[in-house]
Amino acid sequence: MQEVIDRVFIENVYPGVTLGAIIRENGLVLVDSPFRQDDTRAWRAALLHLNGGTSRILVQLDTHIDRSMGAKAMECTILSHIEAANIFQTRPASIKAQTLDAGAEWETYNGLSSIRWGTPHITFSDHISIHWDEKPVEIDYKPGIANGSVWVDLPEEKVLFIGDMVVCSQPPFLSDADLPLWINHLESLFEPRYQDYLLIGGRDGLVTLDNVQNQMNFLIEVHNRVQELADQKASLEVVSHLVPDLMKILIDVPAKLYDLHEKRLTYGLQMYYAHRYLDKNNKKETH
Repeated sequence: MQEVIDRVFIENVYPGVTLGAIIRENGLVLVDSPFRQDDTRAWRAALLHLNGGTSRILVQLDTHIDRSMGAKAMECTILSHIEAANIFQTRPASIKAQTLDAGAEWETYNGLSSIRWGTPHITFSDHISIHWDEKPVEIDYKPGIANGSVWVDLPEEKVLFIGDMVVCSQPPFLSDADLPLWINHLESLFEPRYQDYLLIGGRDGLVTLDNVQNQMNFLIEVHNRVQELADQKASLEVVSHLVPDLMKILIDVPAKLYDLHEKRLTYGLQMYYAHRYLDKNNKKETH
């Protein structure tokens, strides 16, 4: 566990997610959870050593299975955006019914069967603050990567948890994205209000503005190429032809993870194109 600033910790040892723990006088504010049961138990045990009291509230940055599967096992109050809560309510309990070819981390592990999704106890629509001492924890709705995604802002400490908004050495998750909105959120990280902030990515821990710029460049390239196909009224199958060139743009993709990441990018592009363009065209044709 790494203390990035006084009483603010992150943990990167569990697959698929960077976890956060923020110590406040009234207890711990947690950011996301591991997806494996053994890891959840280990994380809960590690939190006991922080001496943060028994009160805990878990903030879910988005609905991705890698960071939401283990929420209920954390046995604490769960906070999420109202859109995320709606998604959790419609998910099947069996992990076998979930997508198995999206290139997510959890798909590479065995022993995952049924899930008891953690129903959020607290939801919000735009902004909510946790006041457990004189240092507030601000949570803002930041769609772009997906409906229901949020940022956790610690303005006193100047720490910002941005989830999958920035990922390094891997393709982002595009299936539920709104790329123009995502790019706008990334641009905001260069504004004066975030000067001197520590940025915490949902997969990589501390990320830099160079990482933010690299993510922006990649998303802009994806957006432009997909838009060209949409203008040509290309079929869904054609979208996957973009994958080899886009994989070359990514920086430092580990060779052992190349196939997984290629699968993720292929799935994400096809789902994004279908939702963003094909579904809209179909709706227009029915009116």
